[in-house]
Amino acid sequence: MSERHIVIAGAGHAGGRAAEALRAAGYKGPITLIGAERHPPYERPPLSKELLAGTGTVEKTYLRPAAWYAEAGIELRLGCAVREIDPRAQRVRLADATELPYDALVLTTGARPRILPIAGGEGPRVHYLRDIEDCLRLRERLVPDARVVLIGAGFIGLEIAATARQRGAAVTVLEIAPQVLSRVAPPPLAAYVADLHKRHGVEIRTSVIVTGIEDTGSGLSILTNAGERIAADIAAVGIGVQPNTELAASAGVTVDDGIKVDEFGRSSDPAIFAAGDVTRHFNPIFGRYIRLEAWQNAQNQAIAVAKVMAGGTQPFAEVPWFWTDQFDMNLQTAGPPGPWDKLVWRGEPAERAFTVFHLFEGKPVAATTVNNTRDMRFARMIVGRGTPVDPALLADKSVKLQDLAR
Repeated sequence: MSERHIVIAGAGHAGGRAAEALRAAGYKGPITLIGAERHPPYERPPLSKELLAGTGTVEKTYLRPAAWYAEAGIELRLGCAVREIDPRAQRVRLADATELPYDALVLTTGARPRILPIAGGEGPRVHYLRDIEDCLRLRERLVPDARVVLIGAGFIGLEIAATARQRGAAVTVLEIAPQVLSRVAPPPLAAYVADLHKRHGVEIRTSVIVTGIEDTGSGLSILTNAGERIAADIAAVGIGVQPNTELAASAGVTVDDGIKVDEFGRSSDPAIFAAGDVTRHFNPIFGRYIRLEAWQNAQNQAIAVAKVMAGGTQPFAEVPWFWTDQFDMNLQTAGPPGPWDKLVWRGEPAERAFTVFHLFEGKPVAATTVNNTRDMRFARMIVGRGTPVDPALLADKSVKLQDLAR
């Protein structure tokens, strides 16, 4: 097994962690890590926070210094993505026409921002945030008094809004849904987050459809379904992402809202594995396939898959975990996206530190903490257990979550 050549297509967070984990698990065979960007694998959360704010450096986002890969015997090919897979010959073709054989292939191709399907949605003053270069271009524009319009009030949109406001920009957020964080937060929690932004001077406008963006030469005019024209210097868009599944699909690998993989990261092709944002993986804890766009999943799934490829037998089985930092708020959520029919509050929003459990048919299916990190470990355990819990006990702060988790 040590002579098998493992190729990793995608040198982002998941790809980098997969390469690391292969070596850590004792795999001594050749590894080639291939990425389209010129940077070695790096973490993406700083792109909307420290790096965008100017308080962090590009190098601090790197998982490892560039020189580490050669020291670890990992061939790192940057600036040249995999363009084609020949599954019968087990070869990949790169953008420069180079071909490489593989015994096992890991697809960590990630996801890309959804583009506004309107006139002007890709103009030079309209920014999308996915990689370091996107971040640096946007950072140059976030100057004091710049008029910035954020289109989309999900995690990324609101993180950019908070960072832009902290850099002195005048910020307006436009959201098509009736509330912010519509995909992940119940209305009371969404209202709390919206109020936080308003207190810091961000204008939040919901139920707004952007119908067009016009470049005036000196700025932008954002058109809405209400016939308004909102003046801006720049716009930033955060309306979700779509997984980069085209490479897998063209090779005949099963794709269904992501590359479909089992709990070990195996695709429909026995020689091809996948990890990270690009996957829709089977989660044994919840007994269903889920697709996640999160730091934790990109890292831990990649590590789990690498261990399997190195001879391990442990499936990837974790309660999903998401987090965001906006102004002085740290918000964390445990649990996969899904329905809920009852909210149980452990603490009050006025306290600025509280926990909310999402219940469905009496079972905690998700939990959110706000400035209450100490609760998250045990909240994840409670959600992962999948059994009913008395709501009164969840709400009673004199009852330790540690005891309920047991």
